Amino acid sequence: MSTDLATRIRRLIRASGPIPVSDYMATCLFDPQGGYYATHEPFGAEGDFVTAPEISQMFGEIVGAWLVHAWRSLGRPAPFLLAEMGPGRGTLMRDILRTARIDPAFMEAARLHLIETSPRLRAIQRETLGPHAAQCEWHDDLASLPHAPLFLVANELFDAVPVRQIVKTDGTWRERLVGLDDAEGFAFVAGAPLADLSILPDGADTARDGAIFEFAPAREAIAARIGTQLKDHGGTALIVDYGHTRSGFADTLQALRAHRYVPVFETPGSADITSHVDFQAIADAAKMAGAHAMPAMTQGDFLLSLGLAERAGALGRDKDESTQAAIRTAATRLAGAGEGEMGSLFKVLCLTGEPATLPPFG
Repeated sequence: MSTDLATRIRRLIRASGPIPVSDYMATCLFDPQGGYYATHEPFGAEGDFVTAPEISQMFGEIVGAWLVHAWRSLGRPAPFLLAEMGPGRGTLMRDILRTARIDPAFMEAARLHLIETSPRLRAIQRETLGPHAAQCEWHDDLASLPHAPLFLVANELFDAVPVRQIVKTDGTWRERLVGLDDAEGFAFVAGAPLADLSILPDGADTARDGAIFEFAPAREAIAARIGTQLKDHGGTALIVDYGHTRSGFADTLQALRAHRYVPVFETPGSADITSHVDFQAIADAAKMAGAHAMPAMTQGDFLLSLGLAERAGALGRDKDESTQAAIRTAATRLAGAGEGEMGSLFKVLCLTGEPATLPPFG
């Protein structure tokens, strides 16, 4: 199917001209017949990448404990929406719910909602959640959520939302497009001059030729929708992803297959295509919608501040040496700053409906 997808993209380019990077990315990921998410199992050791909840239960346990604390701090609203956007196989929500049993009142007030468009993944999530699935409501998008206080988690969601790229060429900022070279291969080309220069960050005037700015209006629209729900009904949102805390210039478009980076034009539909998340843009969009955003922090600081090391020690107590080593390795991968570790690359952003201080933010 991936070969058919490449043929269809080439046909489109021949007929209509080069297409925006965002259109190429969206087609490769979400085409119903040949797109990556329609044809592949992305998660886990047998897939193409492993997310934090799949690395260790400790991630979901800490997020779950944080949500309980946030709920208490924000006035114990009842009922409230306990929601996840892009829940994958349901592993994170399963661990959150197991941990949240520390507060029966939280569980009694929670109404479980998952935002997931894939029927295949919905079926997997039902199996993962077990008895909780009977109380769960699935949605295609945020717009259909009930009007109630929202406690939302989105882990590795925004990186897969298509991004536009703006490239500086001969002193002029232009949309970066995907076209065809002389051999009918896919290639980047520069399009027409950018009409709205206001989307560019500080430093655009002095940036060198070849500089690239990534702009993701679809991501900002999601953040704005979350912000509106929080403003109108209260609650909080925890957004976790890899990216940068300030807008800047870089080409972060990447493709991953079988845990290895591959060229983004290699066999469209066969690899996960993502880009780094601009957390400043996400926060600004939510604030424009009326929510409040706390400064983003690294995943390592978030997890360690909330007791990752102590939890690892508790899990390993009275276990054999190999089990303890596996737990330490998982904790290091979640919070470490070395190559292949998530602690520095991944950031955590907290949004609230009303001004609030929720440790460890602020």
